[in-house]
Amino acid sequence: MDLETALTTTRTVRKRLDFSRPVPRELIDECLRLALQAPNGSNRQLWHWVIVDDPAVRAQVAELYREGLAEAMARTNMRNPDPAQSGRIRPSVEYLGEHLHEVPALAIPVLKDDARGMEVFMQASRWGSVIPAVWSFMLALRARGLGSAWTTVHLLRERQIAEVLGIPDGYTQVGLFPIAYTLGTDFKPASRRPVEEVRSWNRFVEVPNG
Repeated sequence: MDLETALTTTRTVRKRLDFSRPVPRELIDECLRLALQAPNGSNRQLWHWVIVDDPAVRAQVAELYREGLAEAMARTNMRNPDPAQSGRIRPSVEYLGEHLHEVPALAIPVLKDDARGMEVFMQASRWGSVIPAVWSFMLALRARGLGSAWTTVHLLRERQIAEVLGIPDGYTQVGLFPIAYTLGTDFKPASRRPVEEVRSWNRFVEVPNG
């Protein structure tokens, strides 16, 4: 798979995750080794990656995830204003929640810092030091026939998740990423707004979404 194909076809995968096929730990570590080459602030590497493949622990995490998902779905700001998008994405999100305990492995990267009380500068530095690695991890999965999805609703139960996984105080959970082989690998580029609608030169100029 060439780089351009990987960049344009690495999708959020929920309904096409294969729950029946185990993912070897060695393969996950291989993807992580590639991900850890991503740039991070001052090369401090303030990350840690908790991989959950024990079925009992996975079930606990999945139950808390479903609690967070129910709360998130009830919030008005979680609803997509585009009915077509909402009608397609919401069932997919709910499907993943229903089956999360069946996913072979879950990845929860954490940062060695509590980002919640930080000013914007510090928050941007912290997130910018882990997001490239997470995206590299997802690209590495894609290149090996696996898929994932960036999810965050478990953070509505962050404290409980930390207790289940033994994450100490002072660490910030970044997200939760299911890891599974995909049912087929024929993913296509997604529908996106044209560059001209989301880019301006030298000064911010908002282009109406038409």
